[in-house]
Amino acid sequence: MRAVANTDMAVFRQDRDLRYSWVCNPGGSFLANAGDGTIDADILEGQAAARCLAMKRQVLETERPVRFELLIENARSVRWYDIRLDVDRSEEGVVDGILGTSVEITEQKRREETLKTLLRELSHRSKNLLAIIQSLASQTARHSLTVPEFLVRFRGRIQSLSYSQDIVTDTDWRGADLAHLIALQVERYAPDGMQQIAADVARVYLSPTASLHVGLALHELAVNAASYGSLSVPGGKISINADFEEVEGGQDLVIHWKESEGPRVRSDRDPRFGTSTLERIVPNAVGGSAKLTHEPDGVHYVLRIPDSQFEIIDAPAAQKA
Repeated sequence: MRAVANTDMAVFRQDRDLRYSWVCNPGGSFLANAGDGTIDADILEGQAAARCLAMKRQVLETERPVRFELLIENARSVRWYDIRLDVDRSEEGVVDGILGTSVEITEQKRREETLKTLLRELSHRSKNLLAIIQSLASQTARHSLTVPEFLVRFRGRIQSLSYSQDIVTDTDWRGADLAHLIALQVERYAPDGMQQIAADVARVYLSPTASLHVGLALHELAVNAASYGSLSVPGGKISINADFEEVEGGQDLVIHWKESEGPRVRSDRDPRFGTSTLERIVPNAVGGSAKLTHEPDGVHYVLRIPDSQFEIIDAPAAQKA
């Protein structure tokens, strides 16, 4: 019993009438109120008392050990206990009671529930990511003339998703800082790096879903700019602005992509440029809207994102990327 006192375990005995004979090391558990002669109905309520009674009667009837988990909840707390029971025999071998142990496992249960929640969330996000990849594969195949062309486009889009996913994972699924996302997705396509990119964006964290799709939109725009637009010639510029606009019931984050000083946009532009991604897939995924226009000096793209898809880091202030 002295050894038990140095543990989190409570040990108890009940007679054949299921009245407590003694309790050792009850601590702050439900057994703290189990005095000599008391029964479970005296220290427990409702289902907890009924479950204890049923399990203990089973032990007396079968004379076999039983282990079960006991939930005790009230308006202020929820507590779990791991209960183990066995019969207690006299020197003559006659069953004259029950011996039991109780260990509180509330924290273990909370960890298990947290893990289950995380696994459900991981499953949900994995399904979303697979749906995005499936959509990208379909759209890329529809607008590719050859297998090599499909592979180049599809690999680029998958790589873009990977970069955005890395940011989301690094922030424990909080999302992605918009300024960081812009630098990651666009800078590598600019010959002169961020010197060609004028980014003035509100400090926000995009949700995980918005992070992946906005990253994909930036990738499409950057690839097109590097191939045909402002990033394909020396001195070409791209302006990226993002600020808030009040709307009924909240505010939108409005992102503008504007190219300048690039080659004049031809009237016979390639219709396979990621129009479906930019005008349908991305805005639909974030619950917003988008508009893509081809102006004489370059592409202009506007994406509106509702406030359910972003979190303001500080006061609405602009930051240079």
